[in-house]
Amino acid sequence: MDATQELDTRGLNCPLPILKAKKALAALQSGEVLKVVSTDPGSLRDFQAFARQTGHELVEQTSIGNEFVHLMRRR
Repeated sequence: MDATQELDTRGLNCPLPILKAKKALAALQSGEVLKVVSTDPGSLRDFQAFARQTGHELVEQTSIGNEFVHLMRRR
């Protein structure tokens, strides 16, 4: 899936990846996709909770080595 914007949060721990994603999503138009790359293992759980709380769609989550990729569609 093609993302409208990519956000690199490697090396950051909770809650920074979520806070940076929230700011980036606010700048996107409805339906656009944000790709977030993180090295925080807790980000898998954090992005699931963030999607439930905000109404943004968590399109996909994948793990590649020690990196976690989250695709979120703005509501």
